[in-house]
Amino acid sequence: MEEYRVLLVDDEEEIRTGISRKIDWEAVGFSLVGEAGNGEEALELAEQLRPDVVLTDIKMPFMDGLELCRRLRQSLPAAKLVVFSGFDDFEYARQAVGMGVSEYILKPINAPELMEVLNKLRELLDRQRLERRDMETLRRRYEESLPILRELFYTRLLSGQLPAEQVRDRAARYEIELPSGLWTAALVHAELSGDGEAGDRDELLLLSVQSFLSEHFSLAGCAARVVLFGDAAALLVQLSGADKLYPLLEELERLSLLCQSYLGISLTAGVGRPCQGPEELDRSVAGARSALDYRALAEGGRVIYIDDLEPQSATELSFEEEDQRQLSAAIKLGTPEQVKEEIQGLIERLRQTGLSLSRCRLFLLEVVTCLIRLTRSGGVAVEEVFGANFTGAVSISDFSSREELGRWLEERCLRLRELLGQRRTDSAGRLVEQAKEYIAGHYSDESLSVEALCSHIHLSPTYFSTLFKREVGMSFTAYVTQVRMEEAVRLLRDTDEKTYRVAERIGYSDPNYFSYVFKRQFGLSPSKYRAGLKQ
Repeated sequence: MEEYRVLLVDDEEEIRTGISRKIDWEAVGFSLVGEAGNGEEALELAEQLRPDVVLTDIKMPFMDGLELCRRLRQSLPAAKLVVFSGFDDFEYARQAVGMGVSEYILKPINAPELMEVLNKLRELLDRQRLERRDMETLRRRYEESLPILRELFYTRLLSGQLPAEQVRDRAARYEIELPSGLWTAALVHAELSGDGEAGDRDELLLLSVQSFLSEHFSLAGCAARVVLFGDAAALLVQLSGADKLYPLLEELERLSLLCQSYLGISLTAGVGRPCQGPEELDRSVAGARSALDYRALAEGGRVIYIDDLEPQSATELSFEEEDQRQLSAAIKLGTPEQVKEEIQGLIERLRQTGLSLSRCRLFLLEVVTCLIRLTRSGGVAVEEVFGANFTGAVSISDFSSREELGRWLEERCLRLRELLGQRRTDSAGRLVEQAKEYIAGHYSDESLSVEALCSHIHLSPTYFSTLFKREVGMSFTAYVTQVRMEEAVRLLRDTDEKTYRVAERIGYSDPNYFSYVFKRQFGLSPSKYRAGLKQ
């Protein structure tokens, strides 16, 4: 089993050496991965080593153990903290417990007592590790339950109980492929020949039909899946184009005849209108159910298309809220290929409706309005996207074909994507430069911190820390230390100020800690560094 990692912190080297030698770390399931002589050093080491347990003294220079624990609670919330002290002080113990410290040990520390504490911690960590494994077991059970969850998903999708914005996430979670495009649904009613209605609700009958349709459905350019839905088998078909609808009706007619011949089962299929995307399948299912209601009047017809009996008065084309969300996401976060795909999808929808361009004025207006809104919210001038003479209005008559309209929209969207990306990059650069300017003006302040800086530039510390490290290549603390050390070198070289005054001028109230950091950075003390310059 993998050993747990321990960081040991104490300003007395003899104590650190004694603890490290007297404890049989491997025997208790631990590995001593690092040692630190003060809280400041420990904080930096903890960031690199990510220990499971931190053993720390309370009384230390530069940063005491309680402050270290407080800081570690933020950066390593899962780590177990053990503090020890030579002072039998209830107030220390009270504060330590308040910070979530696991154990409080009085000095002098003896090996058996520490071994007992480590054994308790190992048991606790083992339980937590076991819980994580239990989560993996739950995940396996979840995977075993996927067939049931998928069936429930389809039931909710086809009955309209699943919000459109959740369809993609749920499908991905259940490992179901539901690509964008044109879809339609058919509800297939089955009965055994000669049995009338007696076998209508027989689950075995429906399972037979489901298996038959899955095995024998074949239509070039179309993908289908068959699920049980209520007292029917639902055939969900992704059409490669609107021209595939009538070939689908012919295929269903073929399957009905084949099923009668092979299994002696009579099929009647009600087919709903095509819909834009799987999110709208419940509408197509509703149409398919209405079509099945006409089967008594179909005069032996095996396939009933709802539009043949309830034709729509007019073809509708609108730029829905979900369309706006997907296009905006592609422009703000997607690749150029994803932007092109979204535009091509919109133009394909326009083509599938069969509407002339002159009847698509409202659709174009809605798309352009979405782009203008996105442009302004991103702080980009509208003219940069649409041109210098743009008045806010685009006429559908400016385009001679759907393809030309598609190219125009694609160019505008790609340009907007580029400009928004530049603004994000420029914004990150400006924020980092602003932070550097603030540090340059405040490095002499001992209380300089990420929190103080973020309050000044109005960013959350977590976001800023990630951004700063990504742009600068080092953490905020490391950068501040670097700035202070560079200024220390300059002062030692160009002035005769005492070392303690140099420390104060660069933000260290404790000259001993300044000397400690300087020596760690340059390999020699400030006084020796200055002496070396004069040789």
